[in-house]
Amino acid sequence: MSSQLNVDTIVDKAGSGGSNVKMANTSTYVGEGGSGTQNTVQGLAKTWIKHNGTGTIAISDSFNVTSLSDIATGTTDFTLTNAFGNANYSIVATCSDTSAHIQISDASQATGSYRYRTLDGSLNLIDDPSVYGNTHGDLA
Repeated sequence: MSSQLNVDTIVDKAGSGGSNVKMANTSTYVGEGGSGTQNTVQGLAKTWIKHNGTGTIAISDSFNVTSLSDIATGTTDFTLTNAFGNANYSIVATCSDTSAHIQISDASQATGSYRYRTLDGSLNLIDDPSVYGNTHGDLA
C-alpha cells in the first residue's frame, strides 16, 4: 500500500531552517504547465565549472570537478569528482570571446574526465579568460 505526505514546508528537527532531502533516482516532478512529469535526478546538471583559461589556469567555481589541466594553448582536461556510468554524457561549453567556440574531444571523453578546446573564428586554438561548461548524464 502506498502513502502520501502532504506538507507546506519541510524543516530540520530544530525547526530552524531547511532540511536534507534524499530522493531516489526514480523521483519525478510535475513539469511546467502541469501536463507531464520529468525525472528529477536525470534533469540535473551533473557537473558545472567556470574557469580562467589564460596564464595559469584556475577553477573560479565548480561542482563535481576535481581538477583541470592545461594541456596546450586552448586545450584543457577536466577530472570529475564522481564519474559517469558511461562515456555517453552530454557536454555543453562556451567562453567569453563571442567570436570563439568550444570543440569537445570525443576521443578523450571518459567516465571520469573529458577534454575541450577553445578556438577562435578562424579555428585557431586560443586561451580564453572565462570558460564555462556543464555536463548531463547518468552518474555511476
